[in-house]
Amino acid sequence: MTVEIGWDEKIYPVSKLATIVASLAADGVSTKDALAGVHILESALAVPATRVSLNQTVECCRNAIRLAHDPYFAYRTGLRFHVSTYGIYGFAILSSTDFRQTMRFIMKYHQLATPLCQTFFKEEEDRGVWTIAPIPHLRIDAPLYKFLIELQFGIYVSLQRDVMGQSFAPRELHVTYSPPDNTRSYREVFGCKVLFGQPENELIFDAAWLDRTPELGNRLTYLEVVKLCDHLIEEMQLHVGLAGKVRKILLARLMRPMSLDEVAERLHMTTRTLRRRLRAENTSFRELVSELKMHMAVKYLRDTNLTIEEISGSLGFDDAASFRHAFRRWTDRAPLEFRRRARDEARQPTPTSPG
Repeated sequence: MTVEIGWDEKIYPVSKLATIVASLAADGVSTKDALAGVHILESALAVPATRVSLNQTVECCRNAIRLAHDPYFAYRTGLRFHVSTYGIYGFAILSSTDFRQTMRFIMKYHQLATPLCQTFFKEEEDRGVWTIAPIPHLRIDAPLYKFLIELQFGIYVSLQRDVMGQSFAPRELHVTYSPPDNTRSYREVFGCKVLFGQPENELIFDAAWLDRTPELGNRLTYLEVVKLCDHLIEEMQLHVGLAGKVRKILLARLMRPMSLDEVAERLHMTTRTLRRRLRAENTSFRELVSELKMHMAVKYLRDTNLTIEEISGSLGFDDAASFRHAFRRWTDRAPLEFRRRARDEARQPTPTSPG
């Protein structure tokens, strides 16, 4: 499910950045100072449509390292994150009917949570283990590395309390960095043993928690919300990089397909440069046109009652026969067969595991 996204791509919801800013405000730091160098208006923090980049979120974290008075600010800020912070992604976590399924879902769809860390979950003997590592980047120095690990620890403790119950607590935490002068206070704040200088950063809890039954789980709701998360991942893919800019231009003119030369002109570059830069992103103009038409065809067939002729015209095909031929090439199915199966599956959902 991983989508390659540049650190300056403004593709992520503002919720993670806004939560960090709110936590700084509670620690006595002004919003103006919290957003120094982030290049976003304070008013935009309250607008759901606002999108930010990983670099903007990292800059806010760096401000927190510099300005926060609380030495455990990162962990305590992580505890401020809840399933409600994450929109559809969080609702899927809440509606899962099996905690092992929940862990797999969190890991598979982690990119929807503005990820500053790579995470991996495993179950071994009587332990559940989250392994956490900041995403490799030149801007992540030792203080930021420590901040991101402790922030993620807090987030996972909070999310698991939201779905497993407020009594959830990790058994112990492992971190790769050296211990501070006062390790006793670490244990008091984190509520468990913290081992320093370990090979990996790990949050370890009793696997017995995974055997419990989620109180708010609902199988049908979960399956529907997972579909929405799939759509969000698809949308993310459609808007990143130069390929995303090309898709956006093409999407606005699907009924009158644009040529490579016309798109290059819109992007203020030569055709040769556009072709070369798309090749560097492992794609081509022809592939993007075909991919976009396929995505839109699937969406129209699955989510609308448009006729085959109407879909054909909206996607710029000369006739319905050309569209049917292309759709069969993309999916190995006729359009009406695809629509019928999609609706049958929607009426009679079956349990699936997103692992």
